[in-house]
Amino acid sequence: MFSKETYIQRRAALRNRLSSGIVLFLGNIDNPINFKDNCYPFRQDSTFLYYFGLSVPFIAAIIDLDEDKSIVFGDELSIDDIVWMGQQETLQAKCTKSGVAQTSPSGSLSTFIQKAIDSKRTIHFLPPYQSSSKIRLSELLQVPVSNLKPSVSLIKAVVAQRSIKEPQEITEIEKALQVATEMHLLAMRLGNIGTKEYEIVNAMQHYAGDHNCSFAYPPIVTRHGEILHNHHYHNTFGKGDMVLNDSGVETSLGYASDLTRTFPADTTFTPLQRDMYQIVLDSFESSRNLLQPGVSFKSIHLHATEILVQGLKDIGLMRGNVADAVAAHAHSLFFQCGLGHMMGLDVHDMEDLGEQYVGYTDENPKDTTTFGIKSLRLGKELEAGYVLTIEPGIYIIPELIDIWQAENKLAEFINYDKLKEFRHFGGIRIEDNFLITPEGYRLLGPELIKSVEDIENYKQAYA
Repeated sequence: MFSKETYIQRRAALRNRLSSGIVLFLGNIDNPINFKDNCYPFRQDSTFLYYFGLSVPFIAAIIDLDEDKSIVFGDELSIDDIVWMGQQETLQAKCTKSGVAQTSPSGSLSTFIQKAIDSKRTIHFLPPYQSSSKIRLSELLQVPVSNLKPSVSLIKAVVAQRSIKEPQEITEIEKALQVATEMHLLAMRLGNIGTKEYEIVNAMQHYAGDHNCSFAYPPIVTRHGEILHNHHYHNTFGKGDMVLNDSGVETSLGYASDLTRTFPADTTFTPLQRDMYQIVLDSFESSRNLLQPGVSFKSIHLHATEILVQGLKDIGLMRGNVADAVAAHAHSLFFQCGLGHMMGLDVHDMEDLGEQYVGYTDENPKDTTTFGIKSLRLGKELEAGYVLTIEPGIYIIPELIDIWQAENKLAEFINYDKLKEFRHFGGIRIEDNFLITPEGYRLLGPELIKSVEDIENYKQAYA
């Protein structure tokens, strides 16, 4: 946990952003894998961690805005719990570290909420994402699950607060990046012809565990880089394959890192791979240099697509006016996702609260229908204190090409004949993490090699 003062100050800041009522936080529970006592590794809800720091299952908390107090609801260990798990720090002692003086048994939460309902007090809560939380909220508020209405004012208050990272949060993120950087270098050393995808994943997991970290998300380690979220690890890398490794870790406090590198299974890129890689790298570097407060991330995303389109024109896959091609979304045949996202306690920071609140504003809402741009998680103006990723890519998806070509879609911008030569090319992505500063940006963590020359030299050194 951070210091007691951290959580006290965070809760006070939240109270100042809201008017009246109570704020209800439900912590996560132990989720069974295949029977009650065989559970997935526990991960506390990130907003609960942010305001209370308590990584304990089956607890809840309230902040009473009118009476200026916080209460944690949960049960101390029974003798049966102690028999199986041993004596542990009491919930009361843990709450003291969070600056919460008052605790109450979990069963008393329903009585507290019922009293608030009877008094017609406003009960603020965030969107539940686990089924257990939806059911619990439904029972507590006496409202069908389908009628639960999260508090928009609370969502906006939490987003505004959690978006600006404290120095101690940056320290944690950089701890995660230190581990992830070494993990990626390990993958480059192992990712050779004849290596299986799962061998790289297993080695990275071992390295992360040795540094008291866990994966921040299921890693993407694949010879099929065109599959954006490929979590299958059964392939063996062969001659001419590239390894796309998108992986990061989270620290014991829950803060994440998120890096991607693409490199050859051989010691060098092929000439075609080198050309395509350089296009992505040019887009990455040009976009990164635009990061600063007051600039909309959507505009940076569109700039990144223009660099990609120009590069694809240069090698004959696209044609026509670059700006017109981007305006028509012709680039989305090759770049189907967004340029980046916020990052912090969640690798996609606060995604459970809704992208329309986290990445956009009421004045500049998210486009939820246009292919490609609808996958841009962040579009609003940047502010100092934001932590985000930059991750352009090129993805050659045969099934998508077939659909577009059958419709002769945007043929004025796409050279379908030339594209036949690239059908089984795969995909390339490059990703780093950045802090927005008052003057511009700062790369977080150690700088992981990314140029063609540096990657090839590294591969050759360990061949």
